Amino acid sequence: MASARRISGPCRAWPEDSAFIREVLDRIGDKWTVLTIGTLGAAGPLRYSDLQASIPGISQRMLTQTLKHLERDGLITRTPYAEVPPRVEYELTDLGRSLMDAVTAMVGWAATHHSEIAGNRAASELTGVGRGRSAVGAPTG
Repeated sequence: MASARRISGPCRAWPEDSAFIREVLDRIGDKWTVLTIGTLGAAGPLRYSDLQASIPGISQRMLTQTLKHLERDGLITRTPYAEVPPRVEYELTDLGRSLMDAVTAMVGWAATHHSEIAGNRAASELTGVGRGRSAVGAPTG
């Protein structure tokens, strides 16, 4: 008779229909979301162009998409000003600010361990993950 599987990890406490929790984790764990929240948390309200300049590598399309999703989820506010030329500022909400400790921890961890991870990636390219290889790259075993 087979024994019942033991469920472990954070998913154990989730309700049966946990798809929404995974969807939220997908949003807040996205690299552009993390960098956008971290930037707004450090700098305060920013215009679109200043936000884009503060996040190297983000495209206009990706920043626009990220900001729309963050606004939809209530993590940022978008405030348009009736000026010429028009001005719009983005700012974290209280909900968005509540993510700052987690975002700061993830960014700090990445900065602390990037060299180690780069070394592991380089070693993996030589040996292959989960496979033993000889010095000349031929599989062993």
